[in-house]
Amino acid sequence: MTVTLRKCSIEDIETIQQIGRQTYFETFVAYNTEENMNDYLQKAFADSKLHKELKNPDSEFYVAEKDGKVAAYLKINQSGAQTEPMDSDHLEIERIYVLKEFQKLGLGKLLYDKALERAKELAKSKIWLGVWENNHNALAFYSKIGFERIGQHSFFMGDDEQIDYILLKVVKEEVY
Repeated sequence: MTVTLRKCSIEDIETIQQIGRQTYFETFVAYNTEENMNDYLQKAFADSKLHKELKNPDSEFYVAEKDGKVAAYLKINQSGAQTEPMDSDHLEIERIYVLKEFQKLGLGKLLYDKALERAKELAKSKIWLGVWENNHNALAFYSKIGFERIGQHSFFMGDDEQIDYILLKVVKEEVY
C-alpha cells in the first residue's frame, strides 16, 4: 500500500468538496433528515466557503492518497481560524475525513500524526477537536490516542440541535 500526503492549494477545492460531501453523507445520513443533510452539505462545502478556508493563512488542508486515489483529508486551524475561542497555544483539528472504502487502513492515524507534527512545528502545546456525541468510532479513536473530553457545544443540522463533545490532548508540557 502506497500512501502519500500532500498539502492542498486552491486547485484542490473540488477534491476537498467531493471527499467532504461524500464522507459526511456516508457517516451521518442515517441520523438526519434528507432536507437537513442536503442543506448542510451545500453550505458547508460551498465553493465560496472552501475558497475562503483554503486562502486563510491560519488554516491548512492535507490530502491523503492511497495507490494514487484520493482517500482522505485533514483540516487544521490555529489562531482566529479556530471554530471555538481557544488560547494561542491550541491547534484545532477541524476535520479528519476518510472515505468509507479507505477506513480501517490507518489513514485517520496518518492524518492525526500530521496534525501533531504541525502542532509541534508551530509550538502549540494542545490539540483540540469537536466530535458528535454519537460518533462512537471517532470517539473511540480519539480516546485511544489520548484525547479527553473537556466540554461540549451545540451543532445544528438545520433545525436539529446535536451535541459535539470538545476533546483535548496536551502534546507538550509548557516549560517555565
